[in-house]
Amino acid sequence: MVVPGLLGLAAWSFYVLVLAVQPHQAHSSIRGSFGLNKGAVASPENGLCASSVTVHGYKCEEHEVTTKDGYILSVQRIPKGRVGGTAGTKKQPVLIQHGVTVDGLTWFLNSPEQNLPLILADNGFDVWIANTRGTRLSRRHVYLDPSQPAFWKWSWDELVSFELPALFDYVYGQTGQKIDYVGHSLGTLTALASFSEGKLVNQLKSAALLSPIAYLSHMKTALGNIAAKSFVGEIGRLFGLAEFNPKGEAGGDFIKFLCDNPGVDCYDLVAALTGKNCCLNSSIVDLFLTNGPQSTSTMNIVHLSQTVRHGVVAKYNYGRHDYNLMHYGEAVPPIYNLSNIPHDLPMFLSYGGQDALSDVLDVKHLLDDLKSHDVEKLSVQFIKDYAHVDFIMGVNAMDVVYNQVVKFFKGQH
Repeated sequence: MVVPGLLGLAAWSFYVLVLAVQPHQAHSSIRGSFGLNKGAVASPENGLCASSVTVHGYKCEEHEVTTKDGYILSVQRIPKGRVGGTAGTKKQPVLIQHGVTVDGLTWFLNSPEQNLPLILADNGFDVWIANTRGTRLSRRHVYLDPSQPAFWKWSWDELVSFELPALFDYVYGQTGQKIDYVGHSLGTLTALASFSEGKLVNQLKSAALLSPIAYLSHMKTALGNIAAKSFVGEIGRLFGLAEFNPKGEAGGDFIKFLCDNPGVDCYDLVAALTGKNCCLNSSIVDLFLTNGPQSTSTMNIVHLSQTVRHGVVAKYNYGRHDYNLMHYGEAVPPIYNLSNIPHDLPMFLSYGGQDALSDVLDVKHLLDDLKSHDVEKLSVQFIKDYAHVDFIMGVNAMDVVYNQVVKFFKGQH
């Protein structure tokens, strides 16, 4: 079974393997059991609005946001729910950010009654969906082309420095209101790093972080750990990769190498990589495979690997003291000090007891960084049976998680 929303190496390892080993696995026997979103694949031609939102009777707008480093991002806006609400009433904006190697469509794989963006819209929010640079709908730049290596010269540092600020500036400019934020997986790491540097906080109302990722020292995935230890800059150069395409030949070769390691079972991938997800509907897999895993930069994968290996949340390590000196003015990359996150920032953290990527011990490390946070401003939800992907595709996520997110956001108004 293939599942989206995984973190870093574990994610693309999983995607490539399933596509290579079991691309035609049938899941049609329970199709429709939970009411899936049967929209078409999102593409630059038809857009996410047409494929996944307007088909269900919601108004949806396609927007473009240009970052200061030149990337042109596709953003969707769902300004109201199907019922509509009071005319002329300003609705609270919420920006939703996906994880690595997926895009905004990930949030819409379940039915309208069960996916987070449309639940928020029906609860009176003005919903904005982000699509990270390099993914299918955000493969444009003011002067670079995806075929050029320079297009892929970025890691999640640039998402912190350029992408999230551009998205916040745009949504704030369009709405004139402070923004609620939802992130999953990598979308939590970039947010935490941004908050720690004082970015976004003047435009931010509150943040809900699902499967929060910061520290990765206790990641309990054999394949992911081996990948993180193996995937250093040298192997990227060996493959000649700038773009990391999970379906590419070089990525497949690397996965085959990983699977030859003792103790790695490449045929039990869901539990091995993400933890034992309790509540997935396997017929969503067909929809995800149609959309396909999305590209990211090799540099981003290397940076995530460094986070696993080094046990700190730090900026990208260029691997040479002189290169680090050139970029940072010091030989060792500076860390993101998460204890600097404003103590009065309302935050909701939801994590699972079965999550092999956002491990309980690593989340506790994060919570230790937040020990000086105002008690009334930090809400923490622990879901014993949940693993990494349940948070975005669980058939009961509305009842278990999303209603709590809505309650949290409404409590800040």
